[in-house]
Parts: sequence; C-alpha cells; structure tokens
Amino acid sequence: MKILIAGVDEAGRGRLAGPVVAAAVILDPDCKMRGLRDSKTLTADEREGLAIIIRAEAIAWAVGSADVAEIDALNILQASLLAMRRAVAALSVAPTRALVDGDHCPDFGCPAQAIVKGDRDVPSISAASIIAKTVRDAMLLELDRIYPVYGFAQHKGYATPEHLAALNRHGPCPAHRRFMPVVQPSFDFGD
Repeated sequence: MKILIAGVDEAGRGRLAGPVVAAAVILDPDCKMRGLRDSKTLTADEREGLAIIIRAEAIAWAVGSADVAEIDALNILQASLLAMRRAVAALSVAPTRALVDGDHCPDFGCPAQAIVKGDRDVPSISAASIIAKTVRDAMLLELDRIYPVYGFAQHKGYATPEHLAALNRHGPCPAHRRFMPVVQPSFDFGD
C-alpha cells in the first residue's frame, strides 16, 4: 500500500473579513518541486506560479472553507479546523496520514500530526499553504468587486489602517466577521 501524506494548512485566521480557507495537498514523496515554502514569504506572483505547478503535479489537492457565519458561530480556531476537515474530505484519494501546520490537529479519520512551522519545513504543507492563500486571495478580490469601499483587494481582510478607517466610515459589510474590533463600540457606524 502506498503511503499518501496530505499536507494541510489554512489562510485567513488573523483577518477581519472573509472566510477561512484550508487546503490539503498530497505530493509524490519523490517530488522535488522548487520554491516550496511558507506562502507568506512569497510574492503574489510567486504564489500564483507555484499554485499552477502544485495543481498540475500533486497526486491530489483540495480546498475547504468556513464562511463568516461559521466563524462567528464557532470561533476562528474551530472554523479553521472545520475548513481543514472539509479540505481533507474533498481530496480525490484518501490520505494515509496528515501533517498540519500549527499546533492544533483536527480529526481527519487518519493518523495526523500538528507541526509548528510546518509550512516552512514540510513541502506538502508548504504546497497547502500556497493553495489556501491563492484561493482565499481570489475570494477577497471578488469581495472587493462587491464591496469596493473596503479595499479588500489591497489588504485581503487584514486590520490595516485603511481597512479600519473604512470600517469607521461605512460600518461592517456582510463579509466582515462579528468580533472585536469589527463591532467595537468606538467605531461610528451611523453614517
């Protein structure tokens, strides 16, 4: 039996808006894909280029997400774990093992291990990091088209000064999560 190890990572935990997106990627153990590392250390162009290669060369890859309502209902950690379970469940082949970036590991129905800095050290987790980030960034570009006053295309939902100023001016939109500082009383949501 061939050992199929899924690398799993998420994007969007530390944001004020949009879903949390997880990816699961199974790479051939002999894969020597150049440039795989934590998506946060890559430029957008590098991520996009690598995402194309990962999708073409992976044994399997899939994404799962948890939307804003699920994040608000569950909390961001539980929503992230849910998105990870959905990503692994969506793989076209079942992994024999999963390696997850971070220090929390959901139940995937197979042995799994959480690895702090796994997106830096484990190629399949790096690949999952890249897929999750590129998919989520594309979702935020779509949110930017729907809600242009917030500048989602620029900050991707992070709490930048520009994003916080837009929240102060316009109040939250349906894409915003309902926790502090998004619903902070100091924001003037009146006009």
